[in-house]
This record gives sequence, C-alpha cells and structure tokens, in this order.
Amino acid sequence: MTSAATNLRSVPLARRFLNFTWLTLGLAAAILVFEAFAQPSIVVTTLVTGGMWALMAAGLAMVFGVMNIPNFAHGELFLLGSFTAFTVYSPIREALLNDPSLTWLKILGPFPGMVVALVVGAIAGVLLEAVLFRPLRRRSREQWVMNTFLLTAGVSVVVINSYRLTIGNDFHGVPAYWDVPPISLFGVPISVDRAMVLVIALVTITLFALFLQRTGLGRAIRAVSQDETGAQMAGIDLNRIFILTMGISCALAALAGASLLFLFPAYPDVGLQPLYTAWFVVILAGLGNIPGAVIGAFIVALLQNLTIFYIQVGWVDVLPTVFIILILLFKPSGLFGSAVKGVWEQ
Repeated sequence: MTSAATNLRSVPLARRFLNFTWLTLGLAAAILVFEAFAQPSIVVTTLVTGGMWALMAAGLAMVFGVMNIPNFAHGELFLLGSFTAFTVYSPIREALLNDPSLTWLKILGPFPGMVVALVVGAIAGVLLEAVLFRPLRRRSREQWVMNTFLLTAGVSVVVINSYRLTIGNDFHGVPAYWDVPPISLFGVPISVDRAMVLVIALVTITLFALFLQRTGLGRAIRAVSQDETGAQMAGIDLNRIFILTMGISCALAALAGASLLFLFPAYPDVGLQPLYTAWFVVILAGLGNIPGAVIGAFIVALLQNLTIFYIQVGWVDVLPTVFIILILLFKPSGLFGSAVKGVWEQ
C-alpha cells in the first residue's frame, strides 16, 4: 500500500490532470456519438455536410502540408465554384422550365456546372501559384508562412470586393438541382440534392486518395510534403508539384461550392463559413494531415449538427471551437498530426 501511494505521488500532478482530462473528453465523445446514432437525422446530415467539409479541408491541408501556405483565400475558391456553377446551370434550368419533358437533362443538367467549376478552380490555383507564390518563393523564403498568410488574406479581400463591385451583392443560387421527391436514407427523408452531395464527396475523396497513393505524381506530392530537399535531390520537379498541388486544392474547393449551390448561393461573403470550418478541421486533425482532415471533417460536422439539434443554430461554431481549444491545449499537433515539414523552421 505504501509503495503504491509513493508511486502515485511520484506521478506529476500535471500528468494526472492530463490523463483525467483525456478520460473526460473520451467519455464525452462516446456519449455524443451514442446520442448522434440515436437520432438518424443527425447521422444523415453529418454525412452530407462532413463530405463537403472534407473536400474543403483536404485541399487546405494539402497546400499547407506540401507548400507551407496557410491559404486564407480558400473560401473565395468556394465562391468561384458556386458562381461558375450558377452561370453554367442557369440556361440549363431555363431549358427545363420551358420543356419539362427533357428527362435526360433533368438528370445530367447539374453536372456540367460542377465540371466547369472544377476546371475553373484548377486554373485559378495554377494562376495563383505561377503569378503570386512562385515569384515570392524566388525572392525570399524568410518568414514564408507569415508572408503567404498575408498574401492570401490580401487575395481574399481583393476577390470579395472585386466580386461585389462587378457582380453585386445579390444572391445567385438555385432552390434545387434535382426537383424530385425526397428519398429515404436510414429511414430519414432526404432531398436528392443532399444525397448527391454525399455521393459526389465520397467519389471525389476516393479518387483523390487513389491519386495520392497509386500514381507517380501522387507519390511525388507526398514525398515533397515529407522532405522537400530530399525530394528535390531525388529528381522531383518542385515547380511542377507546387502547381499541381495548388491546382488540385483549388479545384476541390470550387467543386464543393458548385455542389452546394442549393445551400450556399453565390454572394460576396459565401466563402467565409466554409473557410472557417475548413480551418477548424485542419487544426483539429493536425496541420498538413490530409487523411486526418477527411476524418476531422466528419467530426466537426457531427459537433455542428449535435449543437444545432440539442442547443440552437447560433452556437453552431462555438462548441466545435471550444472542443478544438481543449484538444490543442493537450495535443498541440492535433488529433492525428505531427509537426509539418519546415513550418517551425521558417
């Protein structure tokens, strides 16, 4: 008994407090998950919103992990995608209103806007890298993270105000892509638009994962994220990888905006909530951790939906933020993260 008491006293108080906190957080998480699965509607909504947050967060984590760029203009790529989809889909919607018998157009009509948004987002990412980040990289790598943060924040301000001056403050959206009766998922009625969002997100994330794991370019991206100098010594063209990384990241954000046009109509500030949520996810999962960002997206979506269901919508960003603060207090690298290559060396 005396030996046990001595051993207990030898454990630092901070360590015991940390263990108690992790136990408390674990129990709270278990209770929340149990409550969520007791309400099928929460599960369905979490799957839908989590899928889109995963697209946003995966692209954000990819750029940070590979290029050490905290992209605070990521939300404006969401805006670009939503407005592009609206522009492409509007004449298609007019044709459907004039001739409702076009069944094939009802089914396939939304996809051209999403594909065009994906391409436009990729082109925007390539231009950002070629016009802004590459010249900055050539001039100086000192204080790189802070400089790119300021640069992307400036891009965000320019894009939002340019959109406001040229297009205006009006909302440009659609009530629904597929105007058909809802379907049942796990016994919960869900609109076809929301179901398709989940399908699009899962397919895109799967293809993205296969690209990173199975292709030479994907392996090169992963190599640069782990050791930029070693990858360069192995013959990997960094400029090519950086352009590809930024293009894919921006394309994913634009696709998210296009897919969610019926929920997030295009207007100047539409990208703010997706941007903040994506950063919640990336910080929670661990900076630069792409697989962790995908998992973290569903965790944040679950927290948001539990907040809406049990408290009220005004608290939707408060509880996830508190949860992230608690995690970072005891695990600064995030749930699944570790120190990102080069970040602390800048």
